[in-house]
Amino acid sequence: MKKRITGALCALILILAVILSSCAGTEPRSASFQSMDTLMSVKVYGGDSDLCDRLQTRIDSLDAQLDATDENSDVYQLNQNGKADVSSDTADILTRALQLSKELDPAFDITVYPAVKAWGFCSGDYRVPDDDELKELAAKIDDTAVKSDKNTFTLPEGVMIDLGAIAKGYAADQCDAILKEGHAAAAVLNLGGTIRLYGKKPDGKRFSVGVADPDNPAGYFGYLSCEGGVVATSGGYERFFDLDGKRYIHILDPATAAPVENGVRSVTILCDDGSAADALSTALFVMGLDKATAYYQAHPDFDFIILTDSDDLYITEGIADDFTLSDGYDFHIKQVSGTTQ
Repeated sequence: MKKRITGALCALILILAVILSSCAGTEPRSASFQSMDTLMSVKVYGGDSDLCDRLQTRIDSLDAQLDATDENSDVYQLNQNGKADVSSDTADILTRALQLSKELDPAFDITVYPAVKAWGFCSGDYRVPDDDELKELAAKIDDTAVKSDKNTFTLPEGVMIDLGAIAKGYAADQCDAILKEGHAAAAVLNLGGTIRLYGKKPDGKRFSVGVADPDNPAGYFGYLSCEGGVVATSGGYERFFDLDGKRYIHILDPATAAPVENGVRSVTILCDDGSAADALSTALFVMGLDKATAYYQAHPDFDFIILTDSDDLYITEGIADDFTLSDGYDFHIKQVSGTTQ
């Protein structure tokens, strides 16, 4: 009798353990931290208990290699010396950035860094360069001048790189491998506005991603329902300064070395590739609505939401039915077809 009672109790304990474990898996683990000069947060459902720590470690490792202002980073050493042997991570992201730059030419260029510095967006000492200085800065924006031999990269004099427009998307892609290795069921990684959606939520519902309101970045003018992928947003509200009644934003046009002024307020991209999502959000912002639409129609492997100064909201047909405008907003929603009209 004692043996049967003990066996029954053991069986009951085992069943309870399985039930509790299953329930616990539906509750996400989360962490927030500062990296890549922004606040990040990760939320993981299921998988190994140390996944949040492993994700942060990976992101911090990339930040240490890619930060253009850190004297110990690969990028800083390359910019200062004109030549550097870099890590495999840095070589990989540089190669990817140059590939995307070629595809998005001339709206995306990683050698815009001297112009970013000249405007004061790195130091906070804001200024407006005169026309002659802008012409000199624009003449040096040319990432075809970046040369490589395996992990050795070379820059001509006066050329510097900045990977800020792709680093968070690249980090989001790298985190995918960690989530897979750690057997995560699902995850939401908010890497400073670049959001990686991984797996399927335990409740079976789709992910809901808020699209930031440029006039109130803490709020959302709408929500995008997604099953996965990367959502990346670029906007003039992220970094800017006002001088003599005029606003200057941190997104620069590589052709002019000056802040973009084309009527676009924000660009949100949805696609599977994080590096591409980051680069596209910047590039389409630089292109402006018409050229961005033409690029999308020629390369319909992503979707976008573009908000203009006139409160027109352009949404590609692939996600038009998945977007919900928040209460209190009267933006004019216009669907963008994937084919030329």
